[in-house]
Amino acid sequence: MRHPRWRARLVLTLAGALVVGGCSVSAGSDDNVTSSSSTAAAPAGSGSSITSAASSATTSGAATAGAGTSGAMTSGAATSGAAPQSGAPASSTARVQPAANSSYIVSESEPGDLNPGKQITAYDQVMALYTSLTNVSTDGVVSMAQAESVTSTDATNFTIKIKSGWTFHNGEPVTAQSYVDGWNATAYGPNAWANTGQLAKIAGYADLNPTTGTPKTKTMSGLKVLDANTFTVKLISPDGQFPLQLSQAQTGLFPMPKAASKDLDAYNKQPIGDGAYMMTAPHKENEDIVLTAYPNYAGTPAKTAKVTFRNYTDPATAYNDALAGNIDVVGIGAAKATSAQKDFGDRLHVNDAPGIAFLGLPLWDRRYSNVKVRQAISMAIDRDAVNKVIYAGLYTPATSFTPPTEPGTPANACGEVCTYDPAKAKQLLAEGGGWTGAMVITYPGGFGLDELYKAYANQIKRNLGIADVTTKATTDFAEFAQLRADSKLGGPYFSRWGALYPSQQNTLNAFFIKGGGGGGCTNCAAYYTDEVKNLLDSANAQVDQTKAIAGYVKVQTVIARDLPIIPMFYEKYMFVTSPKITSLPASQGSPVWSEVTVG
Repeated sequence: MRHPRWRARLVLTLAGALVVGGCSVSAGSDDNVTSSSSTAAAPAGSGSSITSAASSATTSGAATAGAGTSGAMTSGAATSGAAPQSGAPASSTARVQPAANSSYIVSESEPGDLNPGKQITAYDQVMALYTSLTNVSTDGVVSMAQAESVTSTDATNFTIKIKSGWTFHNGEPVTAQSYVDGWNATAYGPNAWANTGQLAKIAGYADLNPTTGTPKTKTMSGLKVLDANTFTVKLISPDGQFPLQLSQAQTGLFPMPKAASKDLDAYNKQPIGDGAYMMTAPHKENEDIVLTAYPNYAGTPAKTAKVTFRNYTDPATAYNDALAGNIDVVGIGAAKATSAQKDFGDRLHVNDAPGIAFLGLPLWDRRYSNVKVRQAISMAIDRDAVNKVIYAGLYTPATSFTPPTEPGTPANACGEVCTYDPAKAKQLLAEGGGWTGAMVITYPGGFGLDELYKAYANQIKRNLGIADVTTKATTDFAEFAQLRADSKLGGPYFSRWGALYPSQQNTLNAFFIKGGGGGGCTNCAAYYTDEVKNLLDSANAQVDQTKAIAGYVKVQTVIARDLPIIPMFYEKYMFVTSPKITSLPASQGSPVWSEVTVG
């Protein structure tokens, strides 16, 4: 991934959809080690009104957000070259069904829950099964997918109009009520669905999640159905980034058919979606999930008739099967980056990702209380050397606190302290009071991270002169996450985030606001201050995206001053393919399954 320059230039299409000048907008996954397929939409609007209308591209006549644009953006011409997306309306000439015998197989781990409101590891399957309100093309163009428009004049009250003629896989029509029903079900506290926090800013969410007792209602007051294709959303406070959140990675915001409510357990095993693919049978644990193209899909039809998600418990086995041509798409981690270049050649796909990796610091330990100690640790690590050895030179050392795929991310918010200078590092450690005792760097086991954290430990030991620096892998991610949440880690630790929609808000909220606005990461950065919260609240409330971005940059300036967490790398998502795959289109780093082609 290239280093970004100042990216406050947000280009609005003539139709009101948003484009990030010079980069792709992003989405991604939570802070778990694994990365999943996802796309997201960016906010549409600038000035006094936020409006996204049905469209999919930019033109040379587009207005910039910094140009003082006000009022609603209106529709206009489209630019050629924008990649077609599964959610885009299909023309009569585009509605060509895939060859009946076309298929490919994807390596996955056991997904567990498939209900989009509950899922936490089934992004790939769910985003093949559903179409969200908005979409983002591979070149960063935001378009309406199932939404016709998303409008607001105050960033608090939104009107969402959906396109007519869409159906769920059981033939039931997709309506405004389908979205309201799905959102209420996900938000309802007793359901205990994992993605409930994605609805936390909607008025009435607290009524469905009382601190004690059972909710007295099952519906949020902030949702109102106006007609079959229109509903309104009222937020508890202004959020100019809300249109970004109506995106594919925010699976808690997907619609739900009436049939689902009759048997939620069955729906969890065989979701009834509205996307390009449909499930052929209920999922059985550790068995294949087979999807077939939905013949009545209202968007652009899938290019392959069948996709099989095959469960692998050992990534090495999946890798070897791809070499043998027994499986067609395999996501790989850093441990395989070097060998994959040799084994697969141009069948290694390296995509800019919405993820950023940090080295977390246990600020509950007084040895880390002096900022100079934290700066010393950062400057003691040679990121370029680590990148070459661990990532085969494919990653990019991080210099800010959000990935460059998030619009407006400053090029060098971290400044000097994110550069390698072992002499200065040693000086800073001495000025910060020196070091006593052992330093244990902890990370979740089972994800191929051993060599990475050993490299960090060796450099800290050598360049800071700390005699006892070791690494420790937990049994699994669950154990690690619990230790981190309970503040029981005694040294630096694994920390990362994959943005769920393309805004600095997502990463900054997740790390530096307690609870992350409903979807955060406890102690990913053990740093929660009123100064940062107030700055984030101010930025979040901006309707004008230029002002919002300026606010997020101020937040990064404060974080860089205190350096509570150390930026390490902007991530890449990497995949290897069999010779059968002729194209592997990606959006925000992850494959767009309906656009994959086979030979």
